[in-house]
Amino acid sequence: MLEYDFMQTAFEAGTAVAIVAGAVGYFLVLRNLAFAGHALSHVGFAGATGAVLLGVGPFWGLIAFTVAGGIGMGLLGDQLRGRDIAVGIMLSLSLGLGVLFLHLYTTYATQATSLLFGNVLGVSPENLRDMLVLGAITLASLTAIARPLIFATLDPELAEAKGVSLRLIAVLFLIIVAVAVAEAVQVVGILLVFALMVGPAAAALRCTTRLKSGLALSAIFAVVETWAGIALAYVTDWPPSFWITLLSAVVYGLAFLPALLPRASPA
Repeated sequence: MLEYDFMQTAFEAGTAVAIVAGAVGYFLVLRNLAFAGHALSHVGFAGATGAVLLGVGPFWGLIAFTVAGGIGMGLLGDQLRGRDIAVGIMLSLSLGLGVLFLHLYTTYATQATSLLFGNVLGVSPENLRDMLVLGAITLASLTAIARPLIFATLDPELAEAKGVSLRLIAVLFLIIVAVAVAEAVQVVGILLVFALMVGPAAAALRCTTRLKSGLALSAIFAVVETWAGIALAYVTDWPPSFWITLLSAVVYGLAFLPALLPRASPA
């Protein structure tokens, strides 16, 4: 399998994206913003298709729109939490704009499937370099705001009393989420990004309440699911996005097993 250059590139790209998605997704779930993160991918769909309409690379349109959407959501601050209706409307509007742009530029419609469902096996060496650079920037940015982000997530009232700007932290974090979403789209696509960004993190939170352990476990789950998904796609000739999504659901389900097993009664 690894004798093929495109498979080597797929594993390298998948590893880079999985580490970023696992780390960023952990804080996304911890802050109860999973649905907002999913909506950002749909915002990116409109950006990608609009960029092609203007003659620009779809990846850069995806980045631009997700970052803009992240800033907008971040400015809402705590008002974003629980506002499923507002986020859902924005999500639907973004998909609607994407459909309109595809209608206006019909020659791109055949590539829409790759954008919607991802194609890690089609990542080029040039795309890989861009993804590695963006991944490094994303992780460095997340590390830079980690302390105030954790403080604002676990005890927002005390953090604000200590001088932490909750709105600034929200904006910076959602910009990081936006870039991570744009990268994850390359692997699992816009419609399935929820699986890689949220599934491993949710499973990790079920397994441990320790922050560092949970963060590491989330990244490990994401990497293993991505590797196994690519390998199974090679063996079965089924889409890697399907396998990654399925494995994410299986791992999340297995995380519930300890709570379901009967406990031994004390002697």
